[in-house]
Amino acid sequence: MKFDNVAIPANLLWSSPFVRWQGELADVSSIDLAAAVTRRALHDRGIGPDSIDEVVLGITIPQPGSFFGPPTIAGRLGIPKITGPTVSQACATSVAALHAAASSVALRGGTELVVTTDRTSNGPTIVYPSPAAAGGAPKVEDFVQSNFARDPWAGTSMLTAAETVARERGIERAELDDVAALRYEQYAQALADDRRFQRSYMVPVEITVGRRRIDVAEDAGIRSIDRAAITRLSPTVSDGVHTGASQTHPADGVAGAVLSTTVHARDLGVGPVVQILATGFARVDATHMPEAPVPAALRALESAGLTVGQVDAITTHSPFAVNDVVFARETGVDPATMNAYGCSLIWGHPQGPTGMRSICELVAELVQRGGGIGLFTGCAAGDTAGALVVRVDG
Repeated sequence: MKFDNVAIPANLLWSSPFVRWQGELADVSSIDLAAAVTRRALHDRGIGPDSIDEVVLGITIPQPGSFFGPPTIAGRLGIPKITGPTVSQACATSVAALHAAASSVALRGGTELVVTTDRTSNGPTIVYPSPAAAGGAPKVEDFVQSNFARDPWAGTSMLTAAETVARERGIERAELDDVAALRYEQYAQALADDRRFQRSYMVPVEITVGRRRIDVAEDAGIRSIDRAAITRLSPTVSDGVHTGASQTHPADGVAGAVLSTTVHARDLGVGPVVQILATGFARVDATHMPEAPVPAALRALESAGLTVGQVDAITTHSPFAVNDVVFARETGVDPATMNAYGCSLIWGHPQGPTGMRSICELVAELVQRGGGIGLFTGCAAGDTAGALVVRVDG
Protein backbone atom coordinates (compact mmCIF):
# COMPACT_ATOMS: atom_id res chain seq x y z
CA MET A 1 0.00 0.00 0.00
CA LYS A 2 1.31 3.43 -0.93
CA PHE A 3 1.34 6.34 1.51
CA ASP A 4 1.77 9.98 0.48
CA ASN A 5 1.60 12.02 3.68
CA VAL A 6 2.70 9.88 6.63
CA ALA A 7 5.96 10.36 8.47
CA ILE A 8 7.89 9.51 11.62
CA PRO A 9 10.34 11.96 13.20
CA ALA A 10 13.62 10.03 13.07
CA ASN A 11 14.18 10.54 16.79
CA LEU A 12 10.72 9.11 17.57
CA LEU A 13 11.64 5.53 16.74
CA TRP A 14 13.01 3.50 19.63
CA SER A 15 13.68 0.03 20.94
CA SER A 16 14.62 -1.44 24.27
CA PRO A 17 17.57 -3.80 24.45
CA PHE A 18 16.56 -7.38 23.65
CA VAL A 19 17.16 -10.05 26.28
CA ARG A 20 17.46 -13.73 25.45
CA TRP A 21 14.45 -15.66 26.74
CA GLN A 22 14.54 -16.84 30.34
CA GLY A 23 16.93 -13.99 31.06
CA GLU A 24 16.59 -10.79 33.07
CA LEU A 25 13.13 -9.93 31.66
CA ALA A 26 11.67 -13.43 31.97
CA ASP A 27 9.33 -12.45 34.82
CA VAL A 28 8.29 -9.06 33.43
CA SER A 29 4.91 -8.84 31.71
CA SER A 30 5.38 -7.43 28.23
CA ILE A 31 2.52 -5.02 28.96
CA ASP A 32 4.38 -3.67 32.00
CA LEU A 33 7.59 -3.52 29.97
CA ALA A 34 5.83 -1.65 27.16
CA ALA A 35 4.40 0.94 29.52
CA ALA A 36 7.72 1.56 31.27
CA VAL A 37 9.88 1.83 28.15
CA THR A 38 7.33 3.86 26.18
CA ARG A 39 6.92 6.33 29.02
CA ARG A 40 10.70 6.75 29.21
CA ALA A 41 11.01 7.09 25.42
CA LEU A 42 8.37 9.81 25.19
CA HIS A 43 9.74 11.69 28.20
CA ASP A 44 13.33 11.64 26.96
CA ARG A 45 12.19 12.93 23.57
CA GLY A 46 10.05 15.71 24.97
CA ILE A 47 6.74 14.29 23.74
CA GLY A 48 3.76 14.83 26.01
CA PRO A 49 1.38 11.87 25.99
CA ASP A 50 -1.51 14.29 25.50
CA SER A 51 -0.29 14.85 21.93
CA ILE A 52 -1.24 11.25 21.06
CA ASP A 53 -4.60 10.61 19.36
CA GLU A 54 -4.50 6.80 19.17
CA VAL A 55 -2.43 3.88 20.44
CA VAL A 56 -1.77 0.86 18.21
CA LEU A 57 -0.48 -2.12 20.15
CA GLY A 58 1.41 -4.93 18.40
CA ILE A 59 1.64 -8.08 20.51
CA THR A 60 1.56 -11.80 19.73
CA ILE A 61 1.84 -13.64 23.07
CA PRO A 62 -0.97 -13.29 25.65
CA GLN A 63 -0.02 -11.68 28.93
CA PRO A 64 -2.01 -11.08 32.11
CA GLY A 65 -4.50 -8.36 31.25
CA SER A 66 -3.45 -8.05 27.60
CA PHE A 67 -7.12 -8.38 26.64
CA PHE A 68 -7.26 -4.68 27.62
CA GLY A 69 -4.02 -3.84 25.79
CA PRO A 70 -4.24 -0.35 24.22
CA PRO A 71 -6.50 1.17 26.91
CA THR A 72 -4.13 -0.15 29.59
CA ILE A 73 -1.04 1.23 27.85
CA ALA A 74 -2.74 4.58 27.29
CA GLY A 75 -3.94 4.77 30.89
CA ARG A 76 -0.46 4.07 32.23
CA LEU A 77 0.93 6.78 29.99
CA GLY A 78 -1.51 9.30 31.48
CA ILE A 79 -3.94 9.49 28.55
CA PRO A 80 -6.94 7.51 29.85
CA LYS A 81 -9.32 8.84 27.19
CA ILE A 82 -7.27 7.30 24.35
CA THR A 83 -7.63 3.83 22.86
CA GLY A 84 -6.89 1.99 19.64
CA PRO A 85 -6.53 -1.45 18.05
CA THR A 86 -4.38 -4.46 18.89
CA VAL A 87 -2.50 -5.97 15.93
CA SER A 88 -0.96 -9.44 15.74
CA GLN A 89 0.82 -11.05 12.79
CA ALA A 90 3.66 -13.07 14.29
CA CYS A 91 7.00 -11.51 13.30
CA ALA A 92 5.33 -9.23 10.75
CA THR A 93 3.49 -7.53 13.62
CA SER A 94 5.64 -4.39 13.55
CA VAL A 95 4.96 -3.78 9.86
CA ALA A 96 1.27 -4.59 10.34
CA ALA A 97 1.03 -2.17 13.28
CA LEU A 98 2.79 0.60 11.34
CA HIS A 99 0.52 -0.15 8.38
CA ALA A 100 -2.56 0.26 10.60
CA ALA A 101 -1.27 3.48 12.15
CA ALA A 102 -0.19 4.94 8.81
CA SER A 103 -3.61 4.16 7.35
CA SER A 104 -5.25 6.09 10.20
CA VAL A 105 -2.97 9.07 9.63
CA ALA A 106 -3.62 8.98 5.88
CA LEU A 107 -7.39 8.88 6.38
CA ARG A 108 -7.88 11.40 9.16
CA GLY A 109 -4.58 12.93 10.22
CA GLY A 110 -3.71 12.91 13.88
CA THR A 111 -0.79 11.44 15.79
CA GLU A 112 -0.41 7.70 16.29
CA LEU A 113 1.66 5.93 18.91
CA VAL A 114 2.72 2.43 17.90
CA VAL A 115 3.90 0.14 20.70
CA THR A 116 5.17 -3.35 19.86
CA THR A 117 6.03 -5.73 22.67
CA ASP A 118 6.42 -9.42 23.43
CA ARG A 119 7.81 -11.83 26.00
CA THR A 120 8.68 -15.29 24.73
CA SER A 121 9.89 -16.23 28.21
CA ASN A 122 7.50 -18.17 30.41
CA GLY A 123 4.82 -18.29 27.74
CA PRO A 124 1.29 -19.10 28.87
CA THR A 125 -0.15 -22.58 28.94
CA ILE A 126 -3.68 -22.49 27.58
CA VAL A 127 -6.25 -25.12 28.51
CA TYR A 128 -9.07 -25.52 26.00
CA PRO A 129 -12.22 -27.36 27.11
CA SER A 130 -12.81 -30.50 25.05
CA PRO A 131 -16.05 -32.12 26.30
CA ALA A 132 -16.13 -34.56 23.36
CA ALA A 133 -12.75 -36.05 24.27
CA ALA A 134 -12.44 -39.17 26.38
CA GLY A 135 -13.52 -38.23 29.86
CA GLY A 136 -13.79 -34.61 28.76
CA ALA A 137 -10.00 -34.30 28.90
CA PRO A 138 -8.98 -30.75 27.87
CA LYS A 139 -6.58 -29.85 25.11
CA VAL A 140 -3.46 -28.12 26.45
CA GLU A 141 -1.29 -25.75 24.42
CA ASP A 142 2.07 -24.30 25.37
CA PHE A 143 1.39 -21.09 23.48
CA VAL A 144 4.98 -20.26 22.55
CA GLN A 145 6.65 -23.60 22.11
CA SER A 146 3.73 -25.42 20.50
CA ASN A 147 3.47 -22.76 17.82
CA PHE A 148 7.22 -22.63 17.27
CA ALA A 149 7.11 -26.37 16.70
CA ARG A 150 4.17 -26.69 14.32
CA ASP A 151 2.25 -24.62 11.80
CA PRO A 152 -1.25 -26.06 12.21
CA TRP A 153 -2.10 -25.53 8.52
CA ALA A 154 1.15 -26.71 6.94
CA GLY A 155 1.83 -29.30 9.63
CA THR A 156 5.53 -28.44 9.82
CA SER A 157 7.86 -26.33 11.96
CA MET A 158 9.63 -23.09 11.05
CA LEU A 159 12.97 -24.89 11.16
CA THR A 160 11.59 -27.42 8.69
CA ALA A 161 10.68 -24.52 6.40
CA ALA A 162 14.24 -23.19 6.59
CA GLU A 163 15.74 -26.59 5.87
CA THR A 164 13.28 -27.24 3.03
CA VAL A 165 14.16 -24.00 1.26
CA ALA A 166 17.89 -24.59 1.71
CA ARG A 167 17.63 -28.11 0.32
CA GLU A 168 15.50 -27.16 -2.68
CA ARG A 169 17.77 -24.26 -3.60
CA GLY A 170 21.03 -26.11 -3.08
CA ILE A 171 22.17 -23.78 -0.31
CA GLU A 172 25.01 -25.41 1.57
CA ARG A 173 26.02 -25.06 5.17
CA ALA A 174 29.22 -23.14 4.42
CA GLU A 175 27.22 -20.30 2.86
CA LEU A 176 24.96 -20.12 5.90
CA ASP A 177 27.94 -20.16 8.25
CA ASP A 178 29.46 -17.29 6.30
CA VAL A 179 26.28 -15.22 6.64
CA ALA A 180 26.10 -15.89 10.39
CA ALA A 181 29.71 -14.84 10.90
CA LEU A 182 29.17 -11.72 8.76
CA ARG A 183 26.10 -10.66 10.73
CA TYR A 184 27.99 -11.01 14.02
CA GLU A 185 30.84 -8.88 12.65
CA GLN A 186 28.28 -6.26 11.62
CA TYR A 187 26.68 -6.38 15.07
CA ALA A 188 30.09 -5.70 16.57
CA GLN A 189 30.11 -2.41 14.61
CA ALA A 190 26.96 -1.38 16.48
CA LEU A 191 28.90 -1.76 19.73
CA ALA A 192 31.81 0.45 18.66
CA ASP A 193 32.49 3.75 20.45
CA ASP A 194 30.60 2.66 23.56
CA ARG A 195 27.58 1.50 21.52
CA ARG A 196 27.22 4.87 19.83
CA PHE A 197 25.02 3.47 17.05
CA GLN A 198 22.66 1.61 19.39
CA ARG A 199 22.45 4.53 21.78
CA SER A 200 20.98 6.62 18.97
CA TYR A 201 17.70 4.69 19.22
CA MET A 202 17.85 2.41 22.26
CA VAL A 203 15.90 3.11 25.46
CA PRO A 204 17.11 1.31 28.60
CA VAL A 205 14.76 -0.80 30.69
CA GLU A 206 14.24 0.48 34.22
CA ILE A 207 11.42 -1.33 35.99
CA THR A 208 10.55 -2.70 39.42
CA VAL A 209 8.92 -6.11 39.72
CA GLY A 210 7.85 -6.81 43.28
CA ARG A 211 10.88 -5.84 45.35
CA ARG A 212 13.33 -6.41 42.53
CA ARG A 213 14.72 -3.55 40.49
CA ILE A 214 15.60 -4.48 36.90
CA ASP A 215 17.96 -2.33 34.85
CA VAL A 216 18.91 -3.47 31.35
CA ALA A 217 20.96 -1.02 29.30
CA GLU A 218 22.13 -3.30 26.50
CA ASP A 219 21.32 -6.57 24.76
CA ALA A 220 21.75 -9.66 26.90
CA GLY A 221 22.36 -13.26 25.91
CA ILE A 222 24.13 -12.50 22.64
CA ARG A 223 26.31 -15.42 21.61
CA SER A 224 29.77 -14.79 20.26
CA ILE A 225 30.06 -16.20 16.75
CA ASP A 226 33.55 -17.15 15.67
CA ARG A 227 33.85 -18.37 12.08
CA ALA A 228 36.23 -21.16 13.00
CA ALA A 229 34.07 -22.31 15.90
CA ILE A 230 30.94 -22.35 13.73
CA THR A 231 32.30 -25.15 11.58
CA ARG A 232 32.52 -27.41 14.62
CA LEU A 233 28.85 -27.02 15.57
CA SER A 234 26.46 -29.88 14.97
CA PRO A 235 23.42 -29.17 12.79
CA THR A 236 20.15 -28.65 14.66
CA VAL A 237 18.63 -31.61 12.82
CA SER A 238 20.76 -34.56 11.78
CA ASP A 239 20.54 -34.02 8.04
CA GLY A 240 20.23 -30.23 8.17
CA VAL A 241 22.43 -27.23 7.34
CA HIS A 242 21.39 -24.81 10.10
CA THR A 243 23.19 -24.77 13.45
CA GLY A 244 22.73 -22.77 16.62
CA ALA A 245 24.81 -20.04 14.97
CA SER A 246 22.72 -19.71 11.81
CA GLN A 247 19.34 -19.39 13.49
CA THR A 248 18.12 -16.82 15.98
CA HIS A 249 17.03 -17.19 19.59
CA PRO A 250 13.70 -16.15 21.18
CA ALA A 251 13.89 -13.00 23.28
CA ASP A 252 11.96 -10.37 25.23
CA GLY A 253 11.69 -6.68 24.37
CA VAL A 254 9.66 -3.67 23.25
CA ALA A 255 9.92 -1.05 20.49
CA GLY A 256 7.83 1.86 19.30
CA ALA A 257 7.27 4.86 17.05
CA VAL A 258 5.20 8.02 16.69
CA LEU A 259 3.57 8.72 13.32
CA SER A 260 1.77 11.77 11.98
CA THR A 261 1.39 13.82 8.82
CA THR A 262 4.63 15.05 7.30
CA VAL A 263 4.17 18.66 8.43
CA HIS A 264 3.21 17.69 11.96
CA ALA A 265 6.05 15.16 12.17
CA ARG A 266 8.51 17.97 11.50
CA ASP A 267 7.01 19.90 14.41
CA LEU A 268 6.97 16.90 16.76
CA GLY A 269 10.50 15.67 16.38
CA VAL A 270 14.07 16.81 16.21
CA GLY A 271 16.20 16.22 13.14
CA PRO A 272 15.28 14.36 9.95
CA VAL A 273 11.84 13.04 9.10
CA VAL A 274 11.16 9.50 7.90
CA GLN A 275 8.58 9.34 5.13
CA ILE A 276 6.62 6.07 5.07
CA LEU A 277 6.35 5.36 1.35
CA ALA A 278 4.73 1.93 1.21
CA THR A 279 4.08 -1.40 2.87
CA GLY A 280 3.83 -4.84 1.31
CA PHE A 281 2.71 -8.27 2.50
CA ALA A 282 3.06 -11.69 0.89
CA ARG A 283 2.47 -15.39 1.45
CA VAL A 284 4.32 -18.20 -0.28
CA ASP A 285 3.89 -21.97 -0.52
CA ALA A 286 3.51 -24.00 2.65
CA THR A 287 6.79 -24.70 4.48
CA HIS A 288 8.65 -22.04 2.44
CA MET A 289 8.63 -19.17 4.93
CA PRO A 290 12.20 -17.93 4.18
CA GLU A 291 11.14 -17.09 0.62
CA ALA A 292 8.31 -14.75 1.65
CA PRO A 293 10.39 -11.60 2.35
CA VAL A 294 11.24 -11.32 -1.36
CA PRO A 295 7.69 -10.87 -2.76
CA ALA A 296 6.73 -8.72 0.22
CA ALA A 297 9.68 -6.42 -0.49
CA LEU A 298 8.95 -6.28 -4.21
CA ARG A 299 5.30 -5.42 -3.57
CA ALA A 300 6.25 -2.61 -1.22
CA LEU A 301 8.81 -1.27 -3.67
CA GLU A 302 6.35 -1.46 -6.56
CA SER A 303 3.77 0.47 -4.53
CA ALA A 304 6.40 3.11 -3.83
CA GLY A 305 7.37 3.29 -7.51
CA LEU A 306 10.90 2.09 -6.80
CA THR A 307 13.22 -0.80 -7.61
CA VAL A 308 15.72 -2.65 -5.42
CA GLY A 309 18.50 -0.83 -7.26
CA GLN A 310 17.23 2.50 -5.91
CA VAL A 311 17.44 1.41 -2.27
CA ASP A 312 20.29 2.78 -0.19
CA ALA A 313 19.99 0.56 2.90
CA ILE A 314 18.29 -2.74 3.70
CA THR A 315 17.52 -4.47 6.99
CA THR A 316 15.82 -7.82 7.39
CA HIS A 317 14.28 -10.04 10.00
CA SER A 318 16.24 -13.20 9.33
CA PRO A 319 15.49 -15.88 11.91
CA PHE A 320 17.50 -18.25 9.73
CA ALA A 321 20.58 -17.41 7.67
CA VAL A 322 18.88 -18.97 4.64
CA ASN A 323 16.49 -16.00 4.56
CA ASP A 324 19.23 -13.57 3.62
CA VAL A 325 20.80 -15.99 1.14
CA VAL A 326 17.49 -16.34 -0.69
CA PHE A 327 16.91 -12.58 -0.68
CA ALA A 328 20.38 -11.92 -2.05
CA ARG A 329 20.04 -14.51 -4.81
CA GLU A 330 16.61 -13.31 -5.88
CA THR A 331 17.35 -9.59 -5.87
CA GLY A 332 21.07 -9.46 -6.69
CA VAL A 333 21.82 -7.58 -3.47
CA ASP A 334 25.20 -8.27 -1.89
CA PRO A 335 24.57 -9.83 1.58
CA ALA A 336 27.41 -7.70 2.97
CA THR A 337 25.45 -4.51 2.20
CA MET A 338 22.40 -5.67 4.18
CA ASN A 339 21.97 -5.36 7.95
CA ALA A 340 24.99 -3.11 8.34
CA TYR A 341 24.78 -3.29 12.15
CA GLY A 342 23.53 -6.83 12.64
CA CYS A 343 20.00 -8.18 12.68
CA SER A 344 17.61 -10.49 14.50
CA LEU A 345 19.80 -13.46 13.63
CA ILE A 346 22.16 -12.04 16.28
CA TRP A 347 20.14 -9.98 18.73
CA GLY A 348 17.08 -12.18 18.93
CA HIS A 349 13.46 -12.62 18.17
CA PRO A 350 10.75 -11.30 20.50
CA GLN A 351 8.24 -11.46 17.60
CA GLY A 352 6.12 -8.30 17.98
CA PRO A 353 8.95 -5.73 18.31
CA THR A 354 11.49 -7.58 16.15
CA GLY A 355 10.70 -5.73 12.92
CA MET A 356 10.44 -2.37 14.68
CA ARG A 357 13.96 -2.68 16.01
CA SER A 358 15.21 -3.48 12.52
CA ILE A 359 13.39 -0.39 11.26
CA CYS A 360 15.03 1.68 14.02
CA GLU A 361 18.42 0.48 12.81
CA LEU A 362 17.49 1.09 9.18
CA VAL A 363 16.55 4.69 9.92
CA ALA A 364 19.62 5.26 12.09
CA GLU A 365 21.82 4.01 9.26
CA LEU A 366 20.12 6.30 6.74
CA VAL A 367 20.46 9.29 9.07
CA GLN A 368 24.19 8.59 9.30
CA ARG A 369 24.35 8.50 5.50
CA GLY A 370 22.63 11.87 5.24
CA GLY A 371 19.32 10.40 4.03
CA GLY A 372 18.10 8.01 1.38
CA ILE A 373 15.71 5.16 0.63
CA GLY A 374 15.42 2.26 3.05
CA LEU A 375 13.80 -1.17 2.87
CA PHE A 376 12.90 -3.50 5.70
CA THR A 377 11.52 -6.96 5.01
CA GLY A 378 11.07 -10.00 7.17
CA CYS A 379 9.27 -13.33 7.32
CA ALA A 380 6.54 -14.41 9.71
CA ALA A 381 4.74 -17.58 10.71
CA GLY A 382 2.37 -19.06 8.17
CA ASP A 383 4.86 -18.61 5.30
CA THR A 384 4.15 -14.88 5.25
CA ALA A 385 6.18 -11.67 5.34
CA GLY A 386 5.82 -7.92 5.74
CA ALA A 387 7.92 -5.14 4.21
CA LEU A 388 8.24 -1.38 4.62
CA VAL A 389 9.82 1.25 2.35
CA VAL A 390 10.89 4.58 3.84
CA ARG A 391 12.72 7.71 2.76
CA VAL A 392 14.79 9.71 5.21
CA ASP A 393 15.17 13.37 4.36
CA GLY A 394 18.71 14.67 4.35
